[in-house]
Amino acid sequence: MTKEELAGKIDLTLLRPEAREKEIEALVSDGLKYPFASVCVPPCHVPFAKSLIRGNPLKITTVTGFPLGFSSPNAKLFESVEAFGAGASEIDTVINISLLRSGRASVVEKEIRQIVKTLSGAVIKVIIEACYLTDEEKKLALNLSINAGAHFVKTSTGFGPGGAKAEDIRLLSGAAKGRILIKASGGIKTTEDALKMIGAGADRIGTSSGVGIVEGLKA
Repeated sequence: MTKEELAGKIDLTLLRPEAREKEIEALVSDGLKYPFASVCVPPCHVPFAKSLIRGNPLKITTVTGFPLGFSSPNAKLFESVEAFGAGASEIDTVINISLLRSGRASVVEKEIRQIVKTLSGAVIKVIIEACYLTDEEKKLALNLSINAGAHFVKTSTGFGPGGAKAEDIRLLSGAAKGRILIKASGGIKTTEDALKMIGAGADRIGTSSGVGIVEGLKA
C-alpha cells in the first residue's frame, strides 16, 4: 500500500466541541497534503471548510444526531439535508441506540432509510456506537443499515467509552459479506492501528491523526 492509497481510506477528522476555526483551517490544509477521502468537521463548520477547499477534490464529511443518536428522526433528517446543502457530500449519522436496544428495529431502519432516500446524492454512514451493543445487536444494526440502503456502517463516534476494535471490524465485515462498507473510528492514532483495522476488514478509517498515520507508512 502506498501513502496515497492509505490516505484515500482516511476521513481526516476534527469533532472536538471546543475546536476553533483556525483548527478547522489547519485540518483542511492537512487534508490537501494527501488524497484523503474527506475531512470530517462539525455541521456548523461545513460552509467554512467548503470555502477553504476552493474547488479542490477534497470532500467534506459531517455528523448528524451526534454524538448520542436519540434526537428525533425529523431532527436528524433536517440536520442531514442542511449539511448536504452546505457542502457536505458524506453524512455520518448516529443510530438511535436506545430504540435499537428496546426492540424497535423497524423505527430505526425507517429513520436511516428516510435520510438515504432524501439525500440520494450523498454517502451515508451509520454510526452504531458498538461499545454499547452486544454482538447480536451489532449485526442487527448492520442489517438494518443494509436494508435502509446506507453505504457504510461506522463503529463509533469517538465520544463513547470504547473506540474501534479489530474484533468488531471482523464481526461486521464477516456479517456484511460485501453488502455494505465498514468504517473504523475511535482511538485510531498510529499507522499500526490503521493497518490493523484495514487488515480486519475496514474500508475507511476515521481519525484525527491522519497525516501522522500516512507519513508513518514505511516503504
